[in-house]
Amino acid sequence: MKRFNLLRPVALSLCVAGGLVSMHSQAAFLQPGKVIAGSDMTFPPYEYIENNQPAGFDIELLSGIAKSIGRESTNLDTRFPNLIPGLQGGRFDLTNSAMYITPERLRVIDMVPYLKSGESILVRKGSDYQPKAPEDFCGHKVGSMGATSWLAQLEKLSIDYCVKKGLKPIELSVYTTDPQTTQALLSSAVDAQITDAAVAKGVISKLGNRVEISSDTLIYPVLNGFGVKKGNTEVKTALEEGLKKFSETPEYAALLSKYNLQAPTAEDIRTLMPKVE
Repeated sequence: MKRFNLLRPVALSLCVAGGLVSMHSQAAFLQPGKVIAGSDMTFPPYEYIENNQPAGFDIELLSGIAKSIGRESTNLDTRFPNLIPGLQGGRFDLTNSAMYITPERLRVIDMVPYLKSGESILVRKGSDYQPKAPEDFCGHKVGSMGATSWLAQLEKLSIDYCVKKGLKPIELSVYTTDPQTTQALLSSAVDAQITDAAVAKGVISKLGNRVEISSDTLIYPVLNGFGVKKGNTEVKTALEEGLKKFSETPEYAALLSKYNLQAPTAEDIRTLMPKVE
């Protein structure tokens, strides 16, 4: 209000100010009444294609959030390495793809936490190789989807742990999608696969006795977050408000229960949210 000419009638000032705020808010989103998201729909149970339609936890969550702020969600299938460039290029309003919140990502985009996650290790059923932790990867071929946060952690581990201990480095094989990584595991192109813990459980459910989880604890605990273009406070604020509203509904609790997932606590956010200088 204080930015307007105080000599104008109060009613007119309120009308003009309200109009400008409304126009600015609409302009922050690509389309009026819509929330357009980029999602890599090869990553069940978070996002995938079922009966030619987007499905999964993230898809249903964003739908609930969008409705709570009077909008409708649309998810565009986009490979994971292209999500941040697409967001920065204005292709969508946000990323909705089980993206881990890391310092590197927070330097180029804003993020809104909505889930606590981490990784598990998959191996072929009955394999003699049963790695419990990343330290057991030394000298082995490990498969992963590209552009994931744990790749840098494994590269660092290979140098700082494996090589320094006189062990062979980790051989990382990177694939475009998570299902392609699993196929590499099944064909023995890699000895193990590292992936999101919930995704790993889904692979077990789908493939039955062909693969198993060898790790017994959550690896690299982390927060999942929606990505928003840096400085787009309107979309970020709307997303935060929508998440808060939706999280207070029975539908939200049912959604978490359906996918056996857990919302982050205030303590999780305090301890796991990266601090960026």
